[in-house]
Amino acid sequence: MAIVAGIDSSTTRTRIVACDADTGAVLRDGRAPHPVPEGGDPRATETDPQLWLHSLGEAATGGLLEGVRAIGVSAQQHGLIGLDAGGVLVRPALLWNDPRSAGAAAQLIDALGGPEPWVRAIGSVPAPTYTVAKLRWLAEFEPASAKRIAEVLLPHDWLVWQLLGHPKRRTTDRGDASGTGYWSPVTGEYRQDLIELALGHQLQVPDVLGPAEPAGHTPEGLLISAGTGDNMAAALGLGLGPGDAVVSLGGNGTVFAVHDQAVVDVTGAISSFADATGRHLPMVGTLNAAQVLRSMAGLLGTDLAGLSELALQSSPGSYGLVLLPYLDGERTPRLPHAAGTLTGLRAESMTPQHLARAAVEGMLCNVADALDVLRDNGVTVRRVFLLGAVGRLPAVRDAAPLIFGLPVVIPPAGDHAARGAARQAAWALAGTAEPPQWELPEAVTLVADKDHDLAIGSSVRQQYRTVRDQVHPELAD
Repeated sequence: MAIVAGIDSSTTRTRIVACDADTGAVLRDGRAPHPVPEGGDPRATETDPQLWLHSLGEAATGGLLEGVRAIGVSAQQHGLIGLDAGGVLVRPALLWNDPRSAGAAAQLIDALGGPEPWVRAIGSVPAPTYTVAKLRWLAEFEPASAKRIAEVLLPHDWLVWQLLGHPKRRTTDRGDASGTGYWSPVTGEYRQDLIELALGHQLQVPDVLGPAEPAGHTPEGLLISAGTGDNMAAALGLGLGPGDAVVSLGGNGTVFAVHDQAVVDVTGAISSFADATGRHLPMVGTLNAAQVLRSMAGLLGTDLAGLSELALQSSPGSYGLVLLPYLDGERTPRLPHAAGTLTGLRAESMTPQHLARAAVEGMLCNVADALDVLRDNGVTVRRVFLLGAVGRLPAVRDAAPLIFGLPVVIPPAGDHAARGAARQAAWALAGTAEPPQWELPEAVTLVADKDHDLAIGSSVRQQYRTVRDQVHPELAD
């Protein structure tokens, strides 16, 4: 039995799984937080990348990597590790969540003539998270550092480079490269003109490896696969294929699906990323997701579990209550200055149960609107994978198949990105045309019961749309 390992280096911690290369069964696992320098902020948006190696070493203790023949690396997307011409780190790494590049992203959009030219160039409109926006920020606020930077690596690129012993050849993969803002998933090429627009000069860029192409071998002979970004690795770990979509309910909502070609949406609502298998991963984001339920739970004096219990005591449609959950404005639909709206208040509907149900349905209807953006652009969706702790709440599980009108898969809680990195390692080790077929154990598929329940879900969505279009007529068809 060959053993492979997957490493996922997120914003705050490292997770490692060792798996059977043939079946995907997790044999061993470990995790460790990223160290925080004394007096440092654990929420900092820049860091010394060497701390990721310390975390990796701690997570791998206890013989976790014993007998491993290949390793894959997943890491947070969009980061920026700037190196000078000698390969020396110029400044601390900038992370995806650094808010300082918001103005830089807006400047770049204007500099190219608006969102549409960017969509046609790279399949997306650059957001503050994108690497290209961080380059623009550096050029404006740290010009000395910007001039020294000769090449940029993403977090997973840097970790692979470290594991391989600092070879002259730097590599990346198409999935992570598609989040830089200067590599196009449409053409498969770098755009040095966009790098120069942001930074003022061109860069040495890493080679983009194919999905099963190894990055190399460690000095000890251990195979290291191409690696990828965390969303791409999660898709690989879940075993997604065409027709599968993911709805991830964190503080924000993330909706993406596997598609056979790049999606060019000139409105900019879709970010057209590549995946880790040679296909594409168009993505739509919402600003409001789990926080909607947390806020309502706080209003009702309970927690998420209590909110779920209350919501299950109501019925579909929430007795006429409709919550438009735009508590922080909204990205999809584009309503940056909107606030939440609660309508349908009557004496008989003003109960904790109906309010709780309205929060669940409002959140899911908003996410369903984002899912419709993908479908309206030709992306086929046959089932939805629901991720996040909020997605496992009984009330959310009960309502999701009705509102989405599709089978909903609830995967087991787990390190899906680390498992996806391990699956990529197994693929590179095997050298086959397709990745190994790994089963997803303990996944539960929820299906609406017959046409009656689907009609109920359609009615809930129509009730929501009617209110949405009345309050925001600019959204009406």
